[in-house]
This record gives sequence, structure tokens and C-alpha cells, in this order.
Amino acid sequence: MRKSERHLLIKQVIGEFTIRTQEELLAKLENYGVTATQATISRDIRDLKIVKVPDENGVSHFVLFQGKKGLEAKTDDEKRLVQMIEDIVLKVERVHFLTVVHTLPDNAHLFAAVLDDIKPPHIVSTIAGFDTTIIISKDEEEAKLVEAFLHAPKETTLF
Repeated sequence: MRKSERHLLIKQVIGEFTIRTQEELLAKLENYGVTATQATISRDIRDLKIVKVPDENGVSHFVLFQGKKGLEAKTDDEKRLVQMIEDIVLKVERVHFLTVVHTLPDNAHLFAAVLDDIKPPHIVSTIAGFDTTIIISKDEEEAKLVEAFLHAPKETTLF
């Protein structure tokens, strides 16, 4: 199966079923005759901009990232980032040239992947865990710009 076909199937599966883990997604895809590695599915999740959001019981599941309208002055990448910040970021703290971002559980790696994909100029790299992303900037001044953006993404810019 080609990548584009697999992507369409992943969108369909996530739309029809409550998928909570990559393993569940792999199992559902196998039901449709698709065999893929965990690394491939991880890349697909990033490519399709799939994020985890909590349901009414607070249990996270995969959904396709949907950006909101009304951010006309921003690029598509920045709009996507702004929406993600609003959806999953809980707390932002800066420590010298590092910005510590606390997210909803099991979303930090997705947030870091979006930042790594967009490559904002004030960010050198990211490190992500379960619910925390560390953003590394060149110096404290650039980290302050990142922090300001994360606190007020609609009013400031990162690009």
C-alpha cells in the first residue's frame, strides 16, 4: 500500500474509531490488511498532524488537528502552531535559554514534532517527554521571544 493510501485509511480509522495509542492504530490497520512499523506510523501521525485530545472522561485519543479561523496575518504553519498551543499547552516557564512547556498528557512529543517540522528561527532544538517539552534557544533573548509567543500566540509572532 502506498503512503497516500495509508494516510487516507489512517484518517478514516481515526474518524470512525476511538484510537488511544499507536499500537491500537497499528492493530486497526492490520485489520484492513496494512502492515507497517511503529516508526512508519509515528511519521504518519506527524505528517497528518494528528494530535491527542481528552474525551469527556479525560482519556486522550487521536484526532486530526483542526486549526481555527481568524488568524489571517499568520502563516499556515504558525496558525497550526497557535491552535496546538491553545489545545494542549497547560503551562510555560523559561529557565535561561530553555523554555519548558507542559502539555496535556501524551502530547509533548507531538508538540515538539510540530516545532521541529516548522523550524522557527528562535528554536535550536526540542526534547520531549510524556507531558513536557523542552525548547532550546541559542540564548536567553531568543528564549524570551519563544516564551512571549507561547504565552500570547495570537498577539505575537515566532517567525
